Amino acid sequence: MDQIKIGRFIAKKRKEHKLTQLQLAEKLGITDRAVSKWETGKSLPDASIMLELCSLLEITVNDLLYGEEVSMKNYNEASEKNLIEMARQKEEADKRLLAVEIVIGIVSALFFIFAVIIGAVFMDMGMPVWVFPLLGGIGFVQFIICVLFAIRIEQVAGYYECRKCGHRYVPDFKSVNMAMHMGRTRYMKCPECGERTWQKKVLSKGDKTIGEDR
Repeated sequence: MDQIKIGRFIAKKRKEHKLTQLQLAEKLGITDRAVSKWETGKSLPDASIMLELCSLLEITVNDLLYGEEVSMKNYNEASEKNLIEMARQKEEADKRLLAVEIVIGIVSALFFIFAVIIGAVFMDMGMPVWVFPLLGGIGFVQFIICVLFAIRIEQVAGYYECRKCGHRYVPDFKSVNMAMHMGRTRYMKCPECGERTWQKKVLSKGDKTIGEDR
């Protein structure tokens, strides 16, 4: 999606309706700074207010995402292009999230090890006995919190693919958290066929899997 083009289109339609950035923002319950970011191409309207924005500007969602008013002749083509682009952007966002998951895991493990080492050093220096379990406990708690956060990222980023029927879906947090796993492949029950299989993590509902080139 061309954010600059979309931003200019929003600004154009806003001015046609004789609205200032502040007035449009107030109608949407947001700040005028957010509207300014849209119109300068720095960000896109959030999906939760997109329909309301389109209603106020008297345009369709396709018009908004295309950055111009789409004729009925080109409507289906524009819809398809917008859906493809939104899917691509989701894939990119999911890929970044999964990279963050790895960083969180490494940093939390290092912090835990560091806390244990520091606690042991303090004990050797004659510090009170309770210092070691305190630092170890702090390190362990942050490690557990980070692990749960990483699992949450893995749950929502991309999809899991059933080895039995090929169905791709987003499982709930409990299913991911409680499942046996090898890396990002987890042993779970498919909601489509009901079979338990080792399900791999994939980035999209199409054919692309994690690690494949674009």
